[in-house]
Amino acid sequence: MPSSSMRLTDAQSQPVLSPPAPVAVFLVVTIEPGGEPEVRDLLAGLAGLVRAVGFPSPDGGLCCVAGVGSTAWDRLFGDPRPQELHPFKELEGARHRAVSTPGDLLFHIRAARTDLCFALSAEIMKRLRDAVTVQDEVQAFAYFDSRNVLGFVDGTENPVGQAAAEAAVVGDEDPAFSGGSYAIVQKYLHDVDAWEALAVEAQEKVIGRSKLTNIELDVPGSHKDVNTVTGPDGEEPEILRGAMPFGRPGHGEFGTYFIAYARTPEIPEAMLRKMFLGGPESGPDPILDYSQAVTGTLFFIPPVAFLESIQERSVTD
Repeated sequence: MPSSSMRLTDAQSQPVLSPPAPVAVFLVVTIEPGGEPEVRDLLAGLAGLVRAVGFPSPDGGLCCVAGVGSTAWDRLFGDPRPQELHPFKELEGARHRAVSTPGDLLFHIRAARTDLCFALSAEIMKRLRDAVTVQDEVQAFAYFDSRNVLGFVDGTENPVGQAAAEAAVVGDEDPAFSGGSYAIVQKYLHDVDAWEALAVEAQEKVIGRSKLTNIELDVPGSHKDVNTVTGPDGEEPEILRGAMPFGRPGHGEFGTYFIAYARTPEIPEAMLRKMFLGGPESGPDPILDYSQAVTGTLFFIPPVAFLESIQERSVTD
């Protein structure tokens, strides 16, 4: 684990620490050959674009986090690179698989209203239309009292305040990219029919929490248990989760879009290894019997100062 010397007020980060919002759009694209200049222009002006779209609605809370994948980083910026940026590591277990899928850019858009997310997504794609190919676009939403479509409260273990900054924002361990972050995203589709065929007590044993009250249960091998890892010092390292439900009932599609922001990708990667491959004391996460990961990508979230300096950089396309 990197040493921690960051104060929350020091972090020149994109809005990874913004509180949960009722509406979100997750947009993942790949860059077409020759599309690099348009992408650099968009990233350099993204903060201004967000302000322009959100200005008429100051209470709308519009914000956007932009991330860059490993291969795209070399095409866009070259050296230096964030120290821990690499492609998403695919995991193949005896029963479950965490797939690695294409993704050069991530846009995580949040707001209090659907129209604001829609408007910003439209403006981003207007500027990138001929420069990128959309790989995935998900419109997500808050569901009841912070629950997922399986009916359980999600994001309970998130750190807050200074602890969130320590968990999610790069510090002096990588000085060139201090204020940045890493984001792992996965799109999960749920077998709701099979899940709802379980009794509530059986569902609670899978999750490791009470469905009604969200109280932790002592269930070894449950989803909560498997997603708990400890570092060499015996402490439980933290990540900042921003997962949200999505779905199209008319198409029988019910899912969770998982996103984890972390100071180092080692922590969510360790959680995923335990989740998909199991460990010495437990098998893989039992929720995977009802949820399938259909995407998997890793991005670096550049600090604000880096984005502001893009126009000064020269990369041969």
